[in-house]
Amino acid sequence: MNNGRNSFHRFLLILLSLGGLLTIIGLVNAQQTTPNPQVIETDSHIFTRMAEGVYQITGTGKVYVMSNAMLIVGENDLLIVDSHVTPHAASVLLEAVKAVSDKPLRYLINTHYHFDHAHGNQVFPADVEIIGHHYTRAKLSGAQGNVLEEPTFLSFTEGVPDLVARLEQQLAETTDPARKAALEIQLNAQRAHMESLPTTIPTPPNITFENELMLYQTVMHGSREIQLLHLGRAHTGGDVVVYLPAERLVYSGDMMLPFLAYMGDGYAQEWPQTLEALKQLDFDTILPGHGAPIQGKAMIDHFQRYLEDIWAKTVALKAQGLTAEQTAQQIDLTNHRANYPQIQAAGADVRAIRRIYALLDQEPAE
Repeated sequence: MNNGRNSFHRFLLILLSLGGLLTIIGLVNAQQTTPNPQVIETDSHIFTRMAEGVYQITGTGKVYVMSNAMLIVGENDLLIVDSHVTPHAASVLLEAVKAVSDKPLRYLINTHYHFDHAHGNQVFPADVEIIGHHYTRAKLSGAQGNVLEEPTFLSFTEGVPDLVARLEQQLAETTDPARKAALEIQLNAQRAHMESLPTTIPTPPNITFENELMLYQTVMHGSREIQLLHLGRAHTGGDVVVYLPAERLVYSGDMMLPFLAYMGDGYAQEWPQTLEALKQLDFDTILPGHGAPIQGKAMIDHFQRYLEDIWAKTVALKAQGLTAEQTAQQIDLTNHRANYPQIQAAGADVRAIRRIYALLDQEPAE
């Protein structure tokens, strides 16, 4: 009788031990498989939670989006900042947002008029209000010419068919399965991008402002203050930053990036002062129009110094009689290499130098 009881006790101990082991294994597996609650990923987009109801939007690579965006989720509605590079990319974005919230979209904000941030405007529903600076409306409405014929748009898009052809050739020549799979993803994304480009109809904001516009979005415990600010001319003539004071976040568009910004339509002589105004805002994190979030304000200082230097050196070289193309080849900005490792030798983007020359030609002679 005692032997039977002891055997039963041993069986219980083994069973309990096994149960504990299975529980531990289950917990470990759960830790390994539970998705990061700060990130929601769809096939096309990654939504990274930066604050309660505030998400940075980036692409997975399966769709060519080119630029970042931002989603702000309120109690009753949604707000998106920037609409990606083409109607196709924007359509996919609108579908992907449903993975985060099924609330109705109320506002789309354009940080500036450039194609990679505003050429998805046309596919947003008619009841969505598009907000931007007066300058952005002027550019996208055609009041200042056709943006589809401007050097910026053409310089970034004319090479897309050649890129698709190169990717097709690389795919045909590669035998490595992993490389082939990666090329197929890239090729499919660029083909869709190429096919969508001709369907673009520049669509301007229907609500505009000059210096600031305040929005108050209903949230669970009250209202979220959303400040739309034009701090001055910088990357374009109508840059808008989206400032969330309570969240200590600012979405900068292309005014401030974690690397050198495109300057082909910029105001390099005014940009540092505009960035100085940006630094006066009380924030911890910048969400840029491209690249990873920027913590703190030190990187703003670096870019201000670069802008001041490229302006001064271009002025000096132009005064020596050099053409914009010659200056672009010769200008030495390697003293900024510590902050911008992509600067490996003398030279600069010729589009930036041509823009500075144009600005200098507009200035009255002293």
